[in-house]
Amino acid sequence: MINYSVNLRNWLIQALCVMLLWVTMTGCVSSVDPKNVNVTLKETKPEVKLTSYTETLTDLGLMTEIYETGELRIQSDPVGDNTGTSGATGGEIPRDITEILKSTLNSIGGSVLYIPYDPAYIQNMNVTGYSDFADKLIPEVVVSGGITEFDRGLETRGDGTDVGVDANLTNAPRWVPSSSVGINYGDSGKEGTARITLDFNMLDFKTMAGIPRMNTVNSMEVHKGLREKEFGITLFGPTFGRKGSVKKVQGRHAAVRVLVEVSMIQMVGKYLALPYWKLLGDDTESDPVVVKQIKRYYYSINAEERIIAAQQWAYLYGYDIGLTGQLDPPTQAAFQAIDSSFPAGASEIGFETFIKIYSDIPIDESTLARRNSLNEMLASAAEPTAPVQEQSQTVVSTQPEAAAATPAPQPQASAPAPSVKKQPQTKPAIKAGAGIGRMLSDEEW
Repeated sequence: MINYSVNLRNWLIQALCVMLLWVTMTGCVSSVDPKNVNVTLKETKPEVKLTSYTETLTDLGLMTEIYETGELRIQSDPVGDNTGTSGATGGEIPRDITEILKSTLNSIGGSVLYIPYDPAYIQNMNVTGYSDFADKLIPEVVVSGGITEFDRGLETRGDGTDVGVDANLTNAPRWVPSSSVGINYGDSGKEGTARITLDFNMLDFKTMAGIPRMNTVNSMEVHKGLREKEFGITLFGPTFGRKGSVKKVQGRHAAVRVLVEVSMIQMVGKYLALPYWKLLGDDTESDPVVVKQIKRYYYSINAEERIIAAQQWAYLYGYDIGLTGQLDPPTQAAFQAIDSSFPAGASEIGFETFIKIYSDIPIDESTLARRNSLNEMLASAAEPTAPVQEQSQTVVSTQPEAAAATPAPQPQASAPAPSVKKQPQTKPAIKAGAGIGRMLSDEEW
């Protein structure tokens, strides 16, 4: 009878220890009760959809104004999934990305004007008499494309760690279910990679023919991963432990939006011959199509016209130099400040300096203000020369002698406007703004 009471007491003590251990590992007793199971849903507020290229799109619009590209009216063709995977995978990738393309083009702003393609809406408005085609804008170019690749199982890797220690106690009480004790730890995971590719082409609206070299093909890898961990303790038979798992998938739809945005930055930048790669980061390489366009422009004008163009760009940097067409000391000092490799006493501007000055123009609001000031000055200089007796009413003096005889009022601008050297009875060497221009075909050149 005495031995039975001692054994019962020892059993109760050990059982209590096990219960305390269980409560410690799992929380309060009430949370263990299955009928009290519950889940709390997180509440989130609506937020603006931002990507790594949202600000870049706005900067591209500002770049079109600073570089004076002129208005670009662009339209999009319906764009969707050309692989058919969206239906087979239950919408893992979007079936139609036309709205994403519309939002991207409309986000650029500046000199880029998006014109939607919605014939049913226009036809209905025409039937009701609310609107007609009198005031409708005609697009210049059309963007077409789609999702051309979606490779899901490019690579799948798995790894895992499983560690366990077990021991049998020879002096364990006879009343326990087992004499074994142990600790186990497991960690396993799996990762997979997929690739999405988008193709876009630019067409001429009038001819509906493709514009040479106006295309983009961009790919992006997306990943998904699974991780599981577990920890267990075996104590005389019963096992207690914790287990957790997490699965993460990079958004396929979000990846498609990023691909559309970077593709449109490239497409518009190519067509307008802009150094758009400066907006994508310092490690982004220059676009050979744009570089070729700038080189063609460089060799299509004479030495004086090259200097005038570079002087206009240097003015946008903040250097108040005259548009003389000569490498005078102020011009040389400005060029050397922009490009340290520009040789002192040079008689002409080389292509490397020419393209560097063009490509590194600051993209900010202060540069746009200087662009507006420069345009006002160029517009004043392009006005017809008044007769000598009315010289006091002219805006810009073109010859030093005339300026000494009758001082002319200077144009009002936010920054000092450079003087302009005009050749009498000659066509202006370059257009106002000194822009490279649109992408031209070989025949147009």
